Amino acid sequence: MNSQANLDYTLIALADPTRRALLQQLSRGPARVTELAEPFAISLNSVSKHIRLLERADLVRREKSGRDHWLTLNPEPVDEVLQWMNEQRAAWTHRLDTLEALLIAEVEAEEKAGQTKSSSKSPMRKGKRK
Repeated sequence: MNSQANLDYTLIALADPTRRALLQQLSRGPARVTELAEPFAISLNSVSKHIRLLERADLVRREKSGRDHWLTLNPEPVDEVLQWMNEQRAAWTHRLDTLEALLIAEVEAEEKAGQTKSSSKSPMRKGKRK
Protein backbone atom coordinates (compact mmCIF):
# COMPACT_ATOMS: atom_id res chain seq x y z
CA MET A 1 0.00 0.00 0.00
CA ASN A 2 1.40 3.44 -0.86
CA SER A 3 1.92 6.19 1.67
CA GLN A 4 -0.90 8.34 0.21
CA ALA A 5 -3.40 5.52 0.78
CA ASN A 6 -2.04 5.04 4.31
CA LEU A 7 -2.49 8.74 4.97
CA ASP A 8 -6.04 8.60 3.61
CA TYR A 9 -6.96 5.61 5.80
CA THR A 10 -5.46 7.25 8.87
CA LEU A 11 -7.31 10.52 8.32
CA ILE A 12 -10.57 8.65 7.70
CA ALA A 13 -10.06 6.64 10.89
CA LEU A 14 -9.29 9.76 12.93
CA ALA A 15 -12.29 11.65 11.56
CA ASP A 16 -14.79 9.80 13.74
CA PRO A 17 -15.21 10.62 17.46
CA THR A 18 -15.98 6.99 18.37
CA ARG A 19 -12.76 5.79 16.77
CA ARG A 20 -10.79 8.56 18.47
CA ALA A 21 -12.31 7.49 21.80
CA LEU A 22 -11.28 3.89 21.11
CA LEU A 23 -7.73 5.03 20.39
CA GLN A 24 -7.76 7.09 23.58
CA GLN A 25 -8.70 3.97 25.56
CA LEU A 26 -5.94 1.98 23.86
CA SER A 27 -3.40 4.67 24.70
CA ARG A 28 -3.71 3.42 28.30
CA GLY A 29 -2.66 -0.09 27.26
CA PRO A 30 -3.87 -3.22 25.47
CA ALA A 31 -7.52 -4.16 25.84
CA ARG A 32 -9.97 -6.81 24.73
CA VAL A 33 -12.58 -5.85 22.16
CA THR A 34 -15.37 -6.39 24.70
CA GLU A 35 -13.64 -4.06 27.19
CA LEU A 36 -13.33 -1.37 24.54
CA ALA A 37 -17.01 -1.67 23.66
CA GLU A 38 -18.31 -1.31 27.25
CA PRO A 39 -18.45 2.50 27.51
CA PHE A 40 -20.30 2.96 24.21
CA ALA A 41 -24.05 2.95 23.76
CA ILE A 42 -23.69 1.08 20.47
CA SER A 43 -23.66 -2.61 19.64
CA LEU A 44 -20.56 -4.78 19.79
CA ASN A 45 -20.98 -5.25 16.03
CA SER A 46 -20.77 -1.47 15.52
CA VAL A 47 -17.66 -1.24 17.69
CA SER A 48 -16.13 -4.07 15.66
CA LYS A 49 -16.73 -2.11 12.45
CA HIS A 50 -14.95 0.89 13.94
CA ILE A 51 -12.08 -1.35 15.01
CA ARG A 52 -11.77 -2.77 11.49
CA LEU A 53 -11.35 0.77 10.13
CA LEU A 54 -8.69 1.42 12.77
CA GLU A 55 -6.96 -1.81 11.76
CA ARG A 56 -7.11 -0.86 8.07
CA ALA A 57 -5.30 2.36 8.99
CA ASP A 58 -2.80 0.27 11.01
CA LEU A 59 -3.63 2.34 14.09
CA VAL A 60 -4.64 -0.81 15.96
CA ARG A 61 -3.05 -4.23 16.02
CA ARG A 62 -4.91 -7.38 17.02
CA GLU A 63 -3.61 -10.51 18.72
CA LYS A 64 -5.69 -13.57 19.47
CA SER A 65 -5.23 -15.37 22.76
CA GLY A 66 -7.70 -18.22 22.89
CA ARG A 67 -11.12 -16.67 22.44
CA ASP A 68 -9.94 -13.21 23.40
CA HIS A 69 -8.92 -10.62 20.83
CA TRP A 70 -6.42 -8.16 22.32
CA LEU A 71 -5.93 -4.81 20.67
CA THR A 72 -2.94 -2.52 20.99
CA LEU A 73 -2.36 1.00 19.76
CA ASN A 74 0.13 1.59 16.96
CA PRO A 75 1.02 5.33 16.99
CA GLU A 76 3.20 5.26 13.85
CA PRO A 77 0.41 6.27 11.41
CA VAL A 78 -0.36 9.30 13.59
CA ASP A 79 3.32 10.26 13.41
CA GLU A 80 3.10 10.03 9.60
CA VAL A 81 0.03 12.30 9.59
CA LEU A 82 1.84 14.80 11.83
CA GLN A 83 4.85 14.76 9.52
CA TRP A 84 2.60 15.35 6.48
CA MET A 85 0.80 18.19 8.28
CA ASN A 86 4.09 19.84 9.24
CA GLU A 87 5.30 19.60 5.64
CA GLN A 88 2.06 21.20 4.44
CA ARG A 89 2.34 23.94 7.05
CA ALA A 90 5.92 24.68 6.01
CA ALA A 91 4.99 24.82 2.32
CA TRP A 92 2.01 27.11 2.93
CA THR A 93 3.97 29.32 5.32
CA HIS A 94 6.65 29.75 2.64
CA ARG A 95 4.01 30.56 0.00
CA LEU A 96 2.26 33.06 2.25
CA ASP A 97 5.56 34.69 3.24
CA THR A 98 6.44 35.05 -0.46
CA LEU A 99 3.02 36.56 -1.18
CA GLU A 100 3.38 38.97 1.74
CA ALA A 101 6.80 40.11 0.48
CA LEU A 102 5.39 40.66 -3.02
CA LEU A 103 2.44 42.66 -1.70
CA ILE A 104 4.69 44.81 0.51
CA ALA A 105 6.99 45.47 -2.45
CA GLU A 106 3.99 46.42 -4.61
CA VAL A 107 2.65 48.84 -1.99
CA GLU A 108 6.09 50.39 -1.55
CA ALA A 109 6.48 50.76 -5.33
CA GLU A 110 3.05 52.43 -5.57
CA GLU A 111 3.91 54.78 -2.72
CA LYS A 112 7.22 55.67 -4.34
CA ALA A 113 5.53 56.23 -7.72
CA GLY A 114 2.97 58.47 -6.03
CA GLN A 115 5.70 60.54 -4.40
CA THR A 116 7.58 60.86 -7.71
CA LYS A 117 4.46 62.07 -9.54
CA SER A 118 3.68 64.69 -6.92
CA SER A 119 7.25 66.01 -6.86
CA SER A 120 7.54 66.08 -10.66
CA LYS A 121 4.53 68.36 -11.09
CA SER A 122 5.85 71.87 -11.55
CA PRO A 123 3.81 74.71 -10.15
CA MET A 124 2.28 77.03 -12.75
CA ARG A 125 4.41 80.01 -13.44
CA LYS A 126 2.94 83.43 -12.88
CA GLY A 127 2.40 85.46 -15.98
CA LYS A 128 1.80 82.56 -18.34
CA ARG A 129 -1.96 82.80 -18.29
CA LYS A 130 -4.05 82.74 -21.40
